[in-house]
Amino acid sequence: MKILGIGNAIVDVICKVEENFIEKNTLTKSTMKLIFDEKEFKNLLSSLQIEKTVSGGSVANSIVGLSQLGNKVGFIGKVCDDNLGTKYEEGLKNENVDYFYSKKKEELPTGTCLILITPDSERTMCTFLGTAGKINENDVDINAIKNSEITFLEGYLWDEGEPKKAFDKAIANSNKVAMSLSDLFCVERHKSHFLNLVKNKLDITFANEQEITNLIDAKNFNDVINFSKEIKKLIVITRGEKGAIAIKGDEISECGIKKDLKIVDLTGAGDLFASGFLHGYVNKLTIKESLEKGTEMSSKVIQQIGARL
Repeated sequence: MKILGIGNAIVDVICKVEENFIEKNTLTKSTMKLIFDEKEFKNLLSSLQIEKTVSGGSVANSIVGLSQLGNKVGFIGKVCDDNLGTKYEEGLKNENVDYFYSKKKEELPTGTCLILITPDSERTMCTFLGTAGKINENDVDINAIKNSEITFLEGYLWDEGEPKKAFDKAIANSNKVAMSLSDLFCVERHKSHFLNLVKNKLDITFANEQEITNLIDAKNFNDVINFSKEIKKLIVITRGEKGAIAIKGDEISECGIKKDLKIVDLTGAGDLFASGFLHGYVNKLTIKESLEKGTEMSSKVIQQIGARL
């Protein structure tokens, strides 16, 4: 197997909203808010019209993209044996992703992410993790990890306690480890842990400019480049209008953005960028070619609704 993803198994519920909905519900635009109260989540959802429901989760989206590019891939993520859990499993199987998890009845339902798309195509997310956030070391299949060239983890999943133990077990048994920092709030919440992972445990780190700058308290982007050179790991950074850059030691590769795209929804841009880059990486393309493949995949996904092609 080329790549095994471990992440939040979340069903995405996509809704279009007006700007005032974001303000009225005291949400921060373009970020992800965790909702811990199921009733609060249902109240939020009750006033909305659903456009589309699809199996999601950041790393799961990346894994599906890798499968669509012809790679043999797998995924581990926790769902409940409920209606959404069944839909989730079917969604992965339909995309030729090996699902290394046997669902059972859990105290909490399958996780759900409300994706609110405003008229400017930005997406703001409200996530009720449900049982997805309860992943533990017993859920991690060591054989699947050992038989995979790369294990791909998501920062969203990291938390003290059980998920952390699952991460540690996965990292200890992996051939190579890649991780996405996922979200600025994740970085702020787990800064010292993430910094330790990036410096000492990960072979490849995916981040956007805001996340990596915050992680190392950089004053400017030169600080980011110098940090990346020093640790001699592969750091892959998306920079919005400025394109993307990959740094490994003294080797720096850059790629510009695709022009004149009809942007519909930015959901999944980072997830599909990671798909394209990892596809290039495991198939022995150059770093620059891998960046270009990542840019091509993210360009495709932002011209449609939802995080999967």
